[in-house]
Amino acid sequence: MRPISLLFILGITLLISACRTDFSTIPSNGKLVFSRDTVFLDTVFSTISSSTYMLKVYNKSKNDINIPSIKLGKGLNSKYRMTVDGMQGENNKIFNNVTLLARDSLYIFIETTPTISDSNPVDFLYADEIEFDSGSNLQKVKLLTLVKDAVFLYPKRFNDNATETVTFDEKELSGFYLDENDAINGNELHFTNQKPYVIYGYACVPEGKTVIFDAGVRVYFHANSGLIVPQSASLQCNGTVSTSTKLENEIIFEGNRQEAMYASIPGQWSTIWLRSGSTNHTINHLTIKNATIGLRIDNQDNSTVSIKNSQIYNSSHYGILAENAKITGENIVINTAGKATLACIYGGNYQFTHCTFNNYWNSPQQSTLTLSNRKSSNNPEISNLTQATFNNCIIYGAYTNSLIFDKNNTVQFEYQFNNCLLKQEANSSNPLFNFGDTNHYLNNIINQNPHFFDIVKNKLNIDNASAAFAKGNPIYLIPFDINGKTRTTPPDLGAYQNTTFPK
Repeated sequence: MRPISLLFILGITLLISACRTDFSTIPSNGKLVFSRDTVFLDTVFSTISSSTYMLKVYNKSKNDINIPSIKLGKGLNSKYRMTVDGMQGENNKIFNNVTLLARDSLYIFIETTPTISDSNPVDFLYADEIEFDSGSNLQKVKLLTLVKDAVFLYPKRFNDNATETVTFDEKELSGFYLDENDAINGNELHFTNQKPYVIYGYACVPEGKTVIFDAGVRVYFHANSGLIVPQSASLQCNGTVSTSTKLENEIIFEGNRQEAMYASIPGQWSTIWLRSGSTNHTINHLTIKNATIGLRIDNQDNSTVSIKNSQIYNSSHYGILAENAKITGENIVINTAGKATLACIYGGNYQFTHCTFNNYWNSPQQSTLTLSNRKSSNNPEISNLTQATFNNCIIYGAYTNSLIFDKNNTVQFEYQFNNCLLKQEANSSNPLFNFGDTNHYLNNIINQNPHFFDIVKNKLNIDNASAAFAKGNPIYLIPFDINGKTRTTPPDLGAYQNTTFPK
């Protein structure tokens, strides 16, 4: 028989001790210590549950203590719920006789699902408190949640528990068609700024219809959600310049997770998809955040997609993915994407003026700008790239080469860079990157730092120390920058007129 290990005996002893329930405790004396005095549960939409937040409670005394009660101030009527060291108590709201050992701590996890009617009508805050003990030993930790009312758009659920779907390219997606005569929401093809919108699944525009977004609209997309504009349908984003940091006139599309930790996480929702045959799209002062593909633009009906004064940030794949499309872009800013901030593939016709494209995604496989007259590396189909012109733009990135050109010599591959700042290795033996070739490159600045203010925070503004300062050609001047500021002559490169910007 093998001798019993001393460590084994000690382990059994500790296990038995941990299971004891006959600790000698003293009553709590009101000297608990908390990891925070207020728990902010960020912003939630009415009737939608929050994330889970943590509060840590410390007993820093030498004695094991008994806390007679831990409860929510509003008792069983509270819209908050919690667990205390894994215990559920009475409806996750009231806990009695909680033991906390000497110099130990316990965890409280808190969630909430309030409605807009539960919040204060002035500031829309829903508040409560966690109360520890009572009387002279009473201690409190505040709970605060900002509640937003919203219009919820989502697929119907049928009696057999199946959900509504839409089909494109023989692929079935969880989604629905926007209804201009909806019994609850009225005209779903006209998004107003009265309330934010929360979309689950793919919201689709009926063929032949136009979806309109007013200035100041906020749209929040759930995971695997997006907006699809199919054949003969149109998108109009009618944002205008804002006069304050609240961006009151900007249209903003982003994920529906409102917690601060999600502010810059890519790929939280799918895309805005302008499909083949869609028509007459105008986009002005639109900001797209944290999508998989910000804008996916397929071949239209020979109409031009007009994109002005718009921003796309933190896309897990592409900022803009254009396939044989026709686009004119002015004052566009795109920052950080897993594959390319701007990819114009399978040919097409493109002109971008006073735009800023930058990519600091942490992968050498990414690019800032991709041009191709092929459909993809796996698909040999080809189509004419009749024009890809960039005027007074900044095209920059983390790695040595920010440009990827994929040319098939049997069809057109036309490109021109005029007065741009480019980050790219010059290569006189490669005609695609021979910067002395004035048929494709004219008066460009190569490999000089634009000195953006803060790339991580998507502040691609410049000041007068930038290599892009006053290097633009007045021939291509757009009179106002993305923020409505008057450009000087000669203009700065990119979407921003130089400014003193708080870092």
